[in-house]
Amino acid sequence: MLPYPSRPYARGMTLTDVTSAPLGGPALPQERRLVTAIPGPRSAALLERKAAAVSAGVGHTVPIEAVAAGGGVVVDADGNSLIDLGSGIAVTTVGNAHPKVVAAVQAQVAQFTHTCFMISPYESYVGVAEALNRLTPGDHAKKSALFNSGAEAVENAVKIARKHTGRQAVVAFDHAYHGRTNLTMALTAKAMPYKSGFGPFAGEVYRAPVSYPFRDGLDGHAAARQAIALIEKQIGAGNLAAVLIEPIQGEGGFIVPADGFLPELVRWCRENGVVFIADEVQTGFARTGAMFASELFGIVPDLITTAKGIAGGLPLAAVTGRAEIMDASHVGGLGGTYGGNPIACAAALAAIDVFENEGLIERAQQVGAVLTERLTALQTGDPRIGEVRGRGAMVAVEFVVPGTTEPDATLAGAVARAAIAEGVIVLTCGTYGNVIRFLPPLSIPDELLHEGLDVVAAALAAS
Repeated sequence: MLPYPSRPYARGMTLTDVTSAPLGGPALPQERRLVTAIPGPRSAALLERKAAAVSAGVGHTVPIEAVAAGGGVVVDADGNSLIDLGSGIAVTTVGNAHPKVVAAVQAQVAQFTHTCFMISPYESYVGVAEALNRLTPGDHAKKSALFNSGAEAVENAVKIARKHTGRQAVVAFDHAYHGRTNLTMALTAKAMPYKSGFGPFAGEVYRAPVSYPFRDGLDGHAAARQAIALIEKQIGAGNLAAVLIEPIQGEGGFIVPADGFLPELVRWCRENGVVFIADEVQTGFARTGAMFASELFGIVPDLITTAKGIAGGLPLAAVTGRAEIMDASHVGGLGGTYGGNPIACAAALAAIDVFENEGLIERAQQVGAVLTERLTALQTGDPRIGEVRGRGAMVAVEFVVPGTTEPDATLAGAVARAAIAEGVIVLTCGTYGNVIRFLPPLSIPDELLHEGLDVVAAALAAS
């Protein structure tokens, strides 16, 4: 049951209304509704408690107290219903509280909540590994290991690559984001808010230029040659364990590399015995209109990291890859107390069933078509939009000073705040802070998606 059953989730709604869940999530009215200003009094009270009790280092984007979510909306404690164009940063791709996920979690909680897979194994962990081995790109023999978060998956992928190759150096790219742990902060490019003041960072991490067509003007092959030349001169292939890249960079600004860039990197890695790691934490599981974004670029990674959308909102992550690489570690070298928790695994198996059998890849393509068409139309009439880019239901707009490529972070922030105030959840990103990204749950109705984009357009026009 949801907390605070006596609270008015919306006008006339009862707890039974909120928790009655037909296909697609809780039976919430799929509408934008503002009962109070954002934040309302109940949300404001919670934010006061947060300020007093929670570390100041833990921020928030939307000033509400969420009490229910489903379809394409998030409902707050004051009865406001906000259109969700963020999915908790690409996590609730199947929709919040999808009934299959809810049922699987409830059944598992009633059986057992934990044994630690390294102590007493259970079937659902193996089932998730089998599904990942089957679904990820490539028809080679694969194995998987499960963890808790995207950062943890990336750290373990690097560990595995180093063990397999006997080398230490790792290359990440400009604009990359891979997490907030010590190693993944070193891999991440952006200082604020992710790295500043938190060093020293893990060593033997190097950075290469990525393909960023809007800014570098290079075709994919030229951009790859530039990156490879730097790697060969400054690091040396013989010292390199892995090349790590997001096929579409997430926090860096939804940067889509030019055609040819990723295949050229993969080719070079194969020729030099370097492990190619695709970080698909944000791009994985139907988000880009393919099960994995690597498929869109025609590449087969040696290792692939996944998290976010994998388990319908529960914490789970994985590294999947070539069996001979995944088996490089000694027994006990991989794992963790909670990695592959049985409740999260049950949720993942249910979510994977939804991805495969409820048309979510096609739905991501449909959502992406709406996003691209609407945002491109805005760009036509507004020179402050430098580029609209993305794949599937992972689309962004980059704001610039008209007639230039100079980033305009002030405009991006103003538009996002205005949209949130009008009941539409949007997220900013980008190395320069000048990008608004759109990551709606694939359960969002078309009319709600259009309304959300109407609000964003109005916010832009007024800024």
